[in-house]
Amino acid sequence: MHQIFLTKPFSIATMVIVIFCINGGIPMIDRPYEIADAHTHIFPQKIAEKAAHSIADFYKVNAGDVGTVDILLENGRRLGISHYLVCSVATTPKQVPSINHFIAQNCDAHPEFIGFGTIHPGMTETEMITEAVRIKEKGLRGIKLHPDIQDFLLDDPHMFALYRMCEKELSLPILFHCGDARYDRSSPKRLAHVLDLFPELSVIGAHFGGYSQWEEAYATLKDYDRLHMDTSSSLSFLSDETAMRLIEGYGSERLMFGTDYPLWVMQKEMDRFFSLPLTDAQRRQILFGTFSALFDVPEKPKTCHRAQ
Repeated sequence: MHQIFLTKPFSIATMVIVIFCINGGIPMIDRPYEIADAHTHIFPQKIAEKAAHSIADFYKVNAGDVGTVDILLENGRRLGISHYLVCSVATTPKQVPSINHFIAQNCDAHPEFIGFGTIHPGMTETEMITEAVRIKEKGLRGIKLHPDIQDFLLDDPHMFALYRMCEKELSLPILFHCGDARYDRSSPKRLAHVLDLFPELSVIGAHFGGYSQWEEAYATLKDYDRLHMDTSSSLSFLSDETAMRLIEGYGSERLMFGTDYPLWVMQKEMDRFFSLPLTDAQRRQILFGTFSALFDVPEKPKTCHRAQ
């Protein structure tokens, strides 16, 4: 293995070492941190580009990438990412079984993946509970719900049987997309309502608990100590001052780094994170510590990543 020390960084992330692995290796940024990406979406090859553009169109932005597993892993190797939370959102009840099968297959093939299944609110309560049990049996670690794209209220009573099952019987965390100033389906107050009703439910609130509603989310959710959050689709919209206030207010032990791949360019999301004036301890906790504790994932020894 040969190490090339750069005289100046090629990104704002941090001083880096580019490691070249012999026998067909690819360049990888070697950072002094274990890194997990706690918010990514993956799609089958044949529909990945269409799916990525569909999500981007919903948010009226240009997609950062195409959403395939191979590109996620290639980007991750380059950036020094060792683990990923992967998910995909069903837009109809009919899609649910095939999506969950796809996520489970890829988790079996890639042990660095923590997979979250999908449920659609158009299913009956019994169908949702049955599918949640299947998700658990497939070895998936949680459920991802997107009230805005799936067109339901986060605190709709129709969903309560599922939430209760995840809380009491299955011990499955739910990752909620949270916040969108254009809608009221996934607002911070609705998330707070669910947290009040299901005090033992493990919940991850994406996007600091309120995409485009970060101030409202902080005022509403800051005292729910058991609520975890990710940083995805947020940091590039926030000033350093606001980002640091949210991080220090919530506490790094509740936060996980996420890129929201393929919506954004992973490199840019990581550069933005490393540009913040965080302490070393805060960086370590957000990049891997919280993810490790939540999903019982041990830190890996540093290795040279090889292209397959």
